Amino acid sequence: MISEVKKLLLAGVGAVSTTYEKASEVIDELVEKGRITVEDGKELTEELKTNFSNKAKEVKPLNREDVEGLLSDLGYVKREELNELVKRIEALEQKTV
Repeated sequence: MISEVKKLLLAGVGAVSTTYEKASEVIDELVEKGRITVEDGKELTEELKTNFSNKAKEVKPLNREDVEGLLSDLGYVKREELNELVKRIEALEQKTV
């Protein structure tokens, strides 16, 4: 369960990284084709880097409630809920024996 949350978070980080890389590539292509100047390219790259850095600072760490909400949204049950179901099943099995 935790590994799936880690994968989800890592996928988000990877998406941000890929977006930054692709945007940098587009800027480099524009400079190579002469559509923007080298100075404009450097300025855009620096602005892009600053924007990504600012957005990264805005991201708040997940607390327990956030993680529980995320797991609930994904359809996972809490250990306590699972244990309660096990007890109910055991009680029903005892009645049928």
